[in-house]
Amino acid sequence: MSKIIEFSNSDAAKRLMDAMSQAINNMIEEIKKPVDPEAGGSARKAELQSIKQTAIDCKELIVERQRLQELVNELNSGTQIESNKDYAGGFAEKFSK
Repeated sequence: MSKIIEFSNSDAAKRLMDAMSQAINNMIEEIKKPVDPEAGGSARKAELQSIKQTAIDCKELIVERQRLQELVNELNSGTQIESNKDYAGGFAEKFSK
């Protein structure tokens, strides 16, 4: 007797969004931590660089989560998932030459 495992893209995307939310919150908490006042020179610079990189990673994760939210909305509305949209040839670009 084989067990059928049902998989839903929408459910998987929602679970991924929840995990991303937790990761974003963890990153924000890391960024909030103060820099060690006794650290000097290269140690302080490395710590500040680490905070900056965490902030950049967090921002990218927020953008990806937003894209995933849009995908979930498309899946729930019953529309087909479109391939990447090309906005390169917009109205202004056509007439700018």
